[in-house]
Order: sequence, then structure tokens, then C-alpha cells
Amino acid sequence: MSTEVQYLTSEKRAELEKELGHLKTERRKEVAEHLEYSKKLGDLSENAEYHQAREEQAEVEDRIRKLEVLLKNALMIEAVGNDVIAIGSTFRLQKDKDNKSYIYTIVGSEEADMTHGKISNISPLGSALLGHKKDDKVKVHTPKGVIEYTVVIIK
Repeated sequence: MSTEVQYLTSEKRAELEKELGHLKTERRKEVAEHLEYSKKLGDLSENAEYHQAREEQAEVEDRIRKLEVLLKNALMIEAVGNDVIAIGSTFRLQKDKDNKSYIYTIVGSEEADMTHGKISNISPLGSALLGHKKDDKVKVHTPKGVIEYTVVIIK
């Protein structure tokens, strides 16, 4: 498990708690039943279904451990004021030399999703924007070179 600090919104925390509950109750039971059934199929050393059930059990237990550590150590974020971009901020960017603008929210890496405008605080764009104010010009170093944005508004 990564030792870097993870940030979660209350919505993502609730989603992860729901997943954890499902894994600990329903999914564990399903895997245990599958394991018991596969044990009855014969020689365990040559029983592919048994080995698959064991792998499935390991994956479920690994995900449970990961979620427990994440939920225990995560810092909760809430929408913040609109003066400075911080984790939890939603803002509009104007890409220089382009008439397109983009709306993003900075979130923790666990819930980053570019299709929904949620960028990670540790991504090149997210980390470059932290601490900036309205009308600031921000240079972002990407694999394709430096891109400059202007912060249009912070909501």
C-alpha cells in the first residue's frame, strides 16, 4: 500500500465504505462457498477450480486490506473557498493560444477521473495549479512539452 497521503471527498468515502461492506459480507461468503465446492472436486494439486477460487479469495482479501488502510488514513476534503486553488477546488482554465476553456476539480488520486473533470492533486496539471489564484498564468510541464493555462475563475 502506498504511503502517500490520500484525499477523499465524502461521496468517494461513502462509495468505498459501501464496497468494503459488500466485500466483507457478500463477496467473502460467495468466495468461501466457491472454495468449499471446489474442494469437493478431487485432488487439490490438480484442481484448477480450487486454485482459481484461492486466487479469487486472495484478491478479495487484498482489496479489503487496501480499502481498510485507505479509509483509516485518508484525509477528507470539502469544497473550499474561491480565493486559491486547493484540493477540493473547482475552477475554470483557459488554455493559452486556444479558445477552449476547461472546468476541473482537484481531488485525491483515488478518485481522479478526467472524463468527469476530476484531476489528481499529484498529476502534472493538478500539482502545478495548487496555490494559484484567479488570473494567474500557470505553466504545466507535460510529456509533450510546456502548456500554459490561465485561471479564469475559482468556484
